Amino acid sequence: MSGTPGTAGRARSGRRPGRGADGRTTVVVITRDRRDELLHTLARLAALPEEPPVIVVDNGSTDGTAEAVARDHPWVRLLRPRRNLGAVGRNLAVREVGTPYVAFCDDDSWWAPGSLAASADLLDAHPGLAGVTARIVVEPAGTEDPIVAELRDSPLDGPDWLPGPALGSFLAAATTLRTDAFRAAGGFSPRLWLSGEEELLATDLAARGWWLVYAERATVHHAPSTARDATGRRVDGLRNTLWFSWLRRPWPAAARRTLRLARTVPRDRPSLRAFGLALAGLPWVLRERRTVPEDVESRLRLLEEEQRRSTARRYVG
Repeated sequence: MSGTPGTAGRARSGRRPGRGADGRTTVVVITRDRRDELLHTLARLAALPEEPPVIVVDNGSTDGTAEAVARDHPWVRLLRPRRNLGAVGRNLAVREVGTPYVAFCDDDSWWAPGSLAASADLLDAHPGLAGVTARIVVEPAGTEDPIVAELRDSPLDGPDWLPGPALGSFLAAATTLRTDAFRAAGGFSPRLWLSGEEELLATDLAARGWWLVYAERATVHHAPSTARDATGRRVDGLRNTLWFSWLRRPWPAAARRTLRLARTVPRDRPSLRAFGLALAGLPWVLRERRTVPEDVESRLRLLEEEQRRSTARRYVG
């Protein structure tokens, strides 16, 4: 079962996608070489009362992930691009989505029962809302992820109709987005690939007039996989932060953030590599640069102050 993005292999079943109990939300999962974690996640998703259609994008796994999904979860729609697309695998999946909303989760996270419906209810009730980010519970301890406190106490002011704290970005592993808004904003950037890829998309949504919120009544469980390249993620995340700043922020703000990062990130080879990769992409940045409106920039300045104090966001690994 293999194919190009245009003719991706798919697992079919008697359970018809889009005909679940709720019918408003499709769940998209990207994965690579995490077969056991993914199978656990799919079992959790299969048990949800909303019965959402699920699309899995296998980013070139070599551990039998795709074959296991086809065997154990034939109701899942399985896409197998020929290479590792990173976060852009989600773009590939969203092309196939036929529901008004799309919920993302990682192969080591899953939505709690009722949370997809709760998020969809908020999106139904508030047409200016692009996305809802859920509360994240870390397993097996069942404790809140440290980032939740920052989401709950977001410094941003939004319109009175917002059903929760306004957010400047979102966590793809725990967010439901309006499908049409995601497509209109262009999805995730192929250049950013993975790690901190949400910031650029969130800002482009804001520039289009959309809002994002944190919702206490929706929950995602996260059992962090040990199969991860922490150093590679740090390199990509730091590079993407620099690129985002140069792509969307006014030059004084971009320079300020660049200098702060240069002072505060670990002084080691991965950090040097990240800055080198960011500089190598400068011609592309200059071609694609488009500064945000002032109202969006004012939100980014507030978030920058929060990020300086954050204990949950660190370039380590």
